[in-house]
Amino acid sequence: MILLIENKNPLYYENIYISQGFNLICGIDEAGRGPLAGPVYAAAVILPKRKLIEGAKDSKKLSPKKRQALYDTIISNALSYGIASADENEIDKINILNATHLAMKKAINLLNIKPDMILIDGNSSPKLEIPYQTIVKGDDLSITISCASILAKVERDNFMVKIAEKYPQYLFEKHKGYGTKAHIEAIKKYGPCEIHRKSFIRKIIGSEN
Repeated sequence: MILLIENKNPLYYENIYISQGFNLICGIDEAGRGPLAGPVYAAAVILPKRKLIEGAKDSKKLSPKKRQALYDTIISNALSYGIASADENEIDKINILNATHLAMKKAINLLNIKPDMILIDGNSSPKLEIPYQTIVKGDDLSITISCASILAKVERDNFMVKIAEKYPQYLFEKHKGYGTKAHIEAIKKYGPCEIHRKSFIRKIIGSEN
């Protein structure tokens, strides 16, 4: 079942499951499903019961400076967290949805505490043995999903900034691999590099043939 209840209390969903006897609630979100290059990242976060992280919300609505500050706060407060990725080769091989699910499962496996309930942003999830709930717009409605959103986004952005040093011609540090005009023009001029998702850029490359 997919939930979407526009409640402004960031602990609303957590409180629902706490009232049902769940104690270790894990939030999961991804970053980087849409870009033309780079891995898709996922993060899993378990916070102390009813813990609020002030300012945490959908990572896309935060400035890079604010995301980094919250990243540090989340890590220092979390009972456990895991951050993982599926690379461009995995994305091309099994498609972006399955690669996202793979990254989520990897992130869960990195937790040193086993959660008893998992809240996942969106409307799809990997197959899990642990009870779980998908929540549309969960990165803005659930504090644990918001925190996972921030961890995944910061890790992926940092990766793209670092890889830009190896491939400066694509300006990854600016667009993080998304399909901006400058990025598409760079692909047409220089061709793809090793981190481009071949299944995502076929039409771009084909337009030059």
